[in-house]
Amino acid sequence: MLGLVDLTLTERRSIESVERASWNALDHAPSPFLEWGFLRALEVSESVGADAGWDPHYLLVQGELPAAGGALEAAQENSPDRVGGRQPQLLGAVAAYVKDHSYGEYIFDFHWARASTNARIPYYPKLVIAAPATPATGRRILLHPALDEAGRRAVTQRLIEGVRALADDRECASIHWLFMTQAEREQLVEAGFAARSSYQFHWHNRGYADFDEFLGQLTSRKRKQIRKERRRAQAPIDATRFVPGAELTASQLAALDRFYRRTTNLYGGRQYLRPNFFHALLELAPERVQFLEATCEREPIAGALFFETEQGLYGRYWGCDRELEFLHFEAAYYAGIERCIARGTPLFEAGAQGEHKLLRGFLPVICHSAHWLRHPGLDHGVREFLREETQAITHHVRELQSYGPYREP
Repeated sequence: MLGLVDLTLTERRSIESVERASWNALDHAPSPFLEWGFLRALEVSESVGADAGWDPHYLLVQGELPAAGGALEAAQENSPDRVGGRQPQLLGAVAAYVKDHSYGEYIFDFHWARASTNARIPYYPKLVIAAPATPATGRRILLHPALDEAGRRAVTQRLIEGVRALADDRECASIHWLFMTQAEREQLVEAGFAARSSYQFHWHNRGYADFDEFLGQLTSRKRKQIRKERRRAQAPIDATRFVPGAELTASQLAALDRFYRRTTNLYGGRQYLRPNFFHALLELAPERVQFLEATCEREPIAGALFFETEQGLYGRYWGCDRELEFLHFEAAYYAGIERCIARGTPLFEAGAQGEHKLLRGFLPVICHSAHWLRHPGLDHGVREFLREETQAITHHVRELQSYGPYREP
């Protein structure tokens, strides 16, 4: 067991001022969306920052671990923070953002804000702990994997205290932890936050040998439907293929950006990612990126951006120059499922919302958030609302599960 010595909490205003290796050595699994490269790409492109309404504050807990030998000892020896014989180590961190709006969060609280405004109670600024503009579940309290259970509790408590202190310092009217893990939800409820449930549709790999074996687990009707959709999607195009981030050309990068902006313009969405984001991402975290490119007459006409770790595949931005029947399903869903099967990846998250995913092998999964509002009356009202909402969400998810596409065992 590894003991802790002298835990200290500090704040940084840019991820650039945090050593990349130390930050990434924390346990992020399975999500890549709080890794150093992704966060830095958001900063470099000004997709986050005061002007974007996502003002970053990185809370760091540092302390000392006894020399443990092997990789941990080597990392400590090479740490730029090492002073004399002492071994300060980044033991935990939280990425928090002071916001003056509720856009790009995907856990919707606009009605809370309206009620607050109508009652002349301030709702902004708010403090949000999340991956900006990314509705994907992941750890929000990042901890060093060498910590034992007592150490994890101590660092977690220090970080939660730091979040509350930051909210006080910045006079935030509320705190919101979004898309965290179920274990973190339980910890935050113990710390006085109110839990909220929402849902998405995720695909889980059951050890399929190939796409046909996956189809074999579906009902006959759903199996025939997917085969028909894939045939029709593939007929008018040359091919689809995954292009690793390190191999993307300038023209493919331009196509990716074009697809993203066309989709947001077409459906009235907000362009949370500034024009330089994709370029910065490929410079800073190319190893996480896979671009699903669909070509026709050797030109890219559609595509989807995926983020990949050993534990999960995350579909994020779909777009096209030409609307072709079922191509969205092929590029954003079926190609991702096929890739997960080929690589043995256990989880595929294909983005927020979309009950149409249920018919294509994705099942409803509860997503977690936790909230605290400074005004006692508003906080009480929200907690009462959440009790009723949670019951409704739980009932609805059970209903959705009963309509799933899989055959009875």
